[in-house]
Amino acid sequence: MPDATPLLTAHAPAPVGPYSQAIRSGGFIFCSGQVGLDPATGKLVDGGVAEQTRRVLDNLAAVLAGAGLTLAAIVKTTIFLVDINDFAAVNAVYGERLGSPPPARSTVAVAALPLGARVEIEAVAGTG
Repeated sequence: MPDATPLLTAHAPAPVGPYSQAIRSGGFIFCSGQVGLDPATGKLVDGGVAEQTRRVLDNLAAVLAGAGLTLAAIVKTTIFLVDINDFAAVNAVYGERLGSPPPARSTVAVAALPLGARVEIEAVAGTG
């Protein structure tokens, strides 16, 4: 990988496969998708999709903090939902945390997510 540096923080769940939490390349941080895992327990947080979304955004915030950034640096996200009917609940939490102007975004319904998660979010952040 040209000009690519892997990033890893203990404040977000460790990768459960052959991938990095994030990669710094050029002026961007490419964050792998996060699900609602509590980094202390390695288990999905209790509750529904709203609670999982909060944990997902906490995990993304921790990964970005390891690069010296905040959620405000995010320029693009992709949200994966097991049930598209969860869109409103996820959108409410997302809107609280990702302010104005919000990043560009795609939302996709999927058949399943790792570990039985209901939501996964990946992000691209700008560093400059």
